Amino acid sequence: MQSLIEFIGQNQVILFLLLFTRLSGLFAFFPFFSHMKIPMSIKTALVFFMTIFLFPLVSLPNIELNIVGIGLAIISEIMLGLIAGLFLVIVFAMLQMAGMSISFVMGFTMASVMDPQTGTSSPVISTIFTILALVVLLAFNGHHLMILFIVKSLEVLPLGGFYPTPNIWDYLIGAVSNMFIFGFILSFPMVGLSLLADIVFGMLMKTMPSFNLLVVGFPIKIMVAFVVMLAVLSSIMLIFKREMLDAIGKLTILFI
Repeated sequence: MQSLIEFIGQNQVILFLLLFTRLSGLFAFFPFFSHMKIPMSIKTALVFFMTIFLFPLVSLPNIELNIVGIGLAIISEIMLGLIAGLFLVIVFAMLQMAGMSISFVMGFTMASVMDPQTGTSSPVISTIFTILALVVLLAFNGHHLMILFIVKSLEVLPLGGFYPTPNIWDYLIGAVSNMFIFGFILSFPMVGLSLLADIVFGMLMKTMPSFNLLVVGFPIKIMVAFVVMLAVLSSIMLIFKREMLDAIGKLTILFI
């Protein structure tokens, strides 16, 4: 191994290591590429071949070529992937919050399934939204835009040169706030009609004490919520597409 390093060159080995670390961090946190159903061997092979393909585009950064300097550069690249992935994951979290609110009013809170995107248990409506969002992401070539961002980052940001600036934290704080707002907005049609149905059922219970809410009320609420959700599903996905494109465009903040 030592003779191989001497043959290739120490600088080239360090450059390859840093580029492999940047691509690993980005692919590990970007939506779709970080999908739990993709085997780790496939992800590693993809990162390795992308590193070989993009290696001619990079140059040796202006860092100290010792253990401390290389270690700090590796931490910087992992942090870049984490923050860049967080920019896009927040948009998916918006759909998951809307799905949780809808599941709550429909009585599906306990109906949890394994979310293939994150590998965690989530309400069934949130999982449906996440799967549809991944399909929409592939439909408008969002994965291609992510790869273009990776190539652009190699041209603008030197390896090991990333440092989180106040602009990044300001955007993340605003994005988290908007996540709650948009989650409520997307779920409002179903939640609002379910609350209206509760008011109607309450009036029926007062006028007709024999009315069995458990037998009649809950199926009607579920049916109304499903009908409304099917009616506004395309609008929800259009809002997701708009927010995802905006988040991908905001990734340029990482270069400032």
